Amino acid sequence: MGEASVTTLETRTDVPAPSTAGVEARPVPERTLLERLRSPRRPRIWFEILLIAISYWTYSLIRNAVPEQKAAALANADWIWNVERDLGIAVEQTVNHAVNSVTWLIVGMNYYYATLHFVVTIGVLVWIYRFHPGRYAATRLVIFATTGVALVGYFFYPLAPPRLMNGQDFIDTVLVHHTWGSMASGNLKNMSNQYAAMPSMHIGWSLWCGLTIFAVASAPWARILGLLYPTATLVVIVATANHFWLDAVGGMICLAFGYAVSRSWYGAMPHRLPRHPEHTDRHPAAALLNRFRARA
Repeated sequence: MGEASVTTLETRTDVPAPSTAGVEARPVPERTLLERLRSPRRPRIWFEILLIAISYWTYSLIRNAVPEQKAAALANADWIWNVERDLGIAVEQTVNHAVNSVTWLIVGMNYYYATLHFVVTIGVLVWIYRFHPGRYAATRLVIFATTGVALVGYFFYPLAPPRLMNGQDFIDTVLVHHTWGSMASGNLKNMSNQYAAMPSMHIGWSLWCGLTIFAVASAPWARILGLLYPTATLVVIVATANHFWLDAVGGMICLAFGYAVSRSWYGAMPHRLPRHPEHTDRHPAAALLNRFRARA
């Protein structure tokens, strides 16, 4: 029988490392351009600010360039109102009048409608950028795809908000209380397409914020606030007579499309990706741009 060697805390039997002579190391396969493009990487602050600014400018330009088809928009509003009546959910007018009777509440909702839509959305983007950089690109793609498909809805389905309907007793709370709660009321109405109510991006964006916070935040109170935010937004858009309930459904469908696009591209939902990016090398697009500049 061969000798046995026992290893203890005091003694150690050295085991020679296996010989690698004559064994060639397998080369690590180089990732394709598509794989590199789909790989989450650390975002660049200057690029993100520029991208968001250009994207929102383009969104506003296209949205407001859609022809204001007033007759079709009013007809579609009447149709949606009748559908909601048949479904027994046409309570927008009741909510509008009830909240309007409480001055401080409706004024607060007007300013909520005008400001939080932008402030909270940008705040969530900054938070994800700062503390979850590996999930940032996928999260950003969700809201970009959501907004992009919403533009298709504005073009093919013009819709008047309840406050602009004919023959209905909806109250335009911005005009009544002299606040600046809507780009489509008062002196600012000529700067915005008033018949782009379907889908509601107030719901699309607020639900994106809420789901992102709920999925990523660790503090229970933050997750609860994340879910309350789109719920409060839904009440606000109805109380101010800027949207129907079904406009909110349209915003949810657009958001579902945005998540589907992001998951298809990155292979997972944003919150399932690593918190920090695995690859920090230069983005392929930047490398191609530098090559183009060098040749020029």
